[in-house]
Amino acid sequence: MKRAPHAVRLMSSCASISVVALILPFTSIRSAAQTDLNEVHIQPDIASIPTDATRSPDITYKATSDLVLVPVSITDSMNRPVLGLSRDNFNVYENKEIQSILHVSSEDSPVSIGILVDTSESMQHKLETVTEAANTFIRTANPKDEFFLLEFGTSVHQTVDFTSSMDQLSSNLESIVPEGRTALLDAIYIGLTKMKEAKYPRKALFVLSDGGDNHSRHTETEVGRLVKELDVMIFAIGIYDHHLFASQEELSGPDLLQSLAEATGGKSYTVHNSKDLANAALRIGTQLRRQYVLEYRPTHRPHDGKWHNVKVNLAMPKGFPHVYVSAKQGYYASPE
Repeated sequence: MKRAPHAVRLMSSCASISVVALILPFTSIRSAAQTDLNEVHIQPDIASIPTDATRSPDITYKATSDLVLVPVSITDSMNRPVLGLSRDNFNVYENKEIQSILHVSSEDSPVSIGILVDTSESMQHKLETVTEAANTFIRTANPKDEFFLLEFGTSVHQTVDFTSSMDQLSSNLESIVPEGRTALLDAIYIGLTKMKEAKYPRKALFVLSDGGDNHSRHTETEVGRLVKELDVMIFAIGIYDHHLFASQEELSGPDLLQSLAEATGGKSYTVHNSKDLANAALRIGTQLRRQYVLEYRPTHRPHDGKWHNVKVNLAMPKGFPHVYVSAKQGYYASPE
């Protein structure tokens, strides 16, 4: 069943909104991309901001077995990041129980990122624009970010291990040779597993593909489980030409990427013209840099190995119009 995008509308009063994971609709990306670099700043009451509400961009999050990090993206109707919110604007619930937020940060802290590029035969005439899109995304990076590169066609190949060298990434992107079918689920599974070697607690996969899966050993259920187990955001761009759809797997491609992104607080966009890829990549890169990260330690720390739902309530200043919000849906607790 096709999943419809969700949008949250804030009325003129100071509304409270319960958010799990919401995906922005993909509309007019060519004209909107430039506005992504602008920022909507809220001017809060300085006295109401906790002293630990922000951090220096040089401070790395210390993820421990007790700490839960919740990435939250907030954008307005023009896809501009909404900045300037404080801890007082957020409430976090775990399994319906309110939690005490320790920190709210919106600084551009370093991220460990996996770039997953579809190199199947159907990408033959799209590789130039796909490479441009990947390089556009890379150029939004924090200098301390680390990247690895996976290429996937019939099989999955790691062509670049974790590195901060933009030149190395770009060079390998330029040498891609398309072949075979599309092992999309295998690529995501391997990318998620690779993140166990990541340096930073903020982790993300950036997926570029033109179709659904048609050649993986791993199932959607297996990948969905791993998505929930590992604290990795997924951002994706699906490039689809409906005239070329040849199978049910390809038709399900947009839904597959969207469902995986929703669970992590990431975003999935669909484009129908490869010329729009670079602007979509710019939007994703900008949004990743302008996220809030909420940190809390559960009131009743579970060690049950079970899934725990997380919800974020957002209260915006009076009179603030439409916003779109995405946040991860929960996490699996450590069994010990």
